[in-house]
Amino acid sequence: MAIIVNLDVMMAKRKMSLNELSEKVEITLANLSNLKTGKAKAIRFTTLDAICKALDCQPADILEHR
Repeated sequence: MAIIVNLDVMMAKRKMSLNELSEKVEITLANLSNLKTGKAKAIRFTTLDAICKALDCQPADILEHR
């Protein structure tokens, strides 16, 4: 079992670039890139909340358990 990060899918659906999302949620490009590629080990609830607000989605749209 693993947690899959579908951030790239939601960004594509919203036609939002990594740079644009980085500016909106005030997180560095490096940290956002690590999250997008699944290299991040954790995510703060405040960061997840900011991403969900920026992409107008739910946490389950970004994180998936397989």
